[in-house]
Amino acid sequence: MGRVFVAGSINMDVVATADRHPRVGETVAGRQVLYFPGGKGANQAVAASRLGAKTTLIGRLGTDAFGAELRTFLTAQGIDPGSIKETPETHTGTAIITVAASDNTIVVIPGSNALVSANDVADVPLAKGDVAVSQFEIPLPTIAAFFRRAHVTGATTLLNPAPAQKMSDELLALVDILVLNETELGFLAGTELTDHDEAAKIIAVARKLQARPDQTICVTLGKRGVLALAGREEFAAPGREVKAVDTTGAGDCFVGALASQLAEGVPLRSALAFANAAASISVQRMGAGPSMPTAAEVAAVLGAA
Repeated sequence: MGRVFVAGSINMDVVATADRHPRVGETVAGRQVLYFPGGKGANQAVAASRLGAKTTLIGRLGTDAFGAELRTFLTAQGIDPGSIKETPETHTGTAIITVAASDNTIVVIPGSNALVSANDVADVPLAKGDVAVSQFEIPLPTIAAFFRRAHVTGATTLLNPAPAQKMSDELLALVDILVLNETELGFLAGTELTDHDEAAKIIAVARKLQARPDQTICVTLGKRGVLALAGREEFAAPGREVKAVDTTGAGDCFVGALASQLAEGVPLRSALAFANAAASISVQRMGAGPSMPTAAEVAAVLGAA
């Protein structure tokens, strides 16, 4: 069985809940303030670890109270914290999140995440069968160095290019599996897409973005499921209708769940169905990291289908 290595961000999510989102310049009364471990890298690592994958997280924390709390949380999730460095010269990454009507707005302050460097990933003990995961909340040159090392060792690279930003052709070519939503796909491909577009149009745009003939692109569409372009093959995995409480971290849950299954050697179609089920559980709970399900919970959902 392979392992999951995640190079990425670690944040404390400060969540304010309210009946509705304020308009620009407006103040609204909130209901409560909550503190949740988060950051896309940490979320994905927690998801993979809770689902049974041996998981290592490569990242940075400040030496502040948030940093100490996050390290304790991550260790409790079974994640190997040996590659998480303390960075005294800056604060721990923080996300300010407003949740209202089951939707959210997020402001992320990178802090120590911006200092994750190529040196941090230089000695990661990747091997064939492992899955190397990253996202766009750490510097892109660091991700490229991480993925180059993965290719040398025969590990599979999985990139979640969020928050969306332009990347080099070199980095895109290092990606074996690209997981993104339709908005991110449209941004990277230079074509506007919406969640109402037909599958054929979305796949056509994915094919335009594809950097290698054997590259896999998975486009997540929420309750509509996932569209996949695996090399030249196209297929869809159906979504799940649930009552969402907090969608924060749902995409990260999907990525971590997918990585956990690929590390076990599960075929892509089955891995996508598993990841869909995991994400459907996470949106029914508050918070990002704490909302990630266990393998038994996902098995129960799949068994009830």
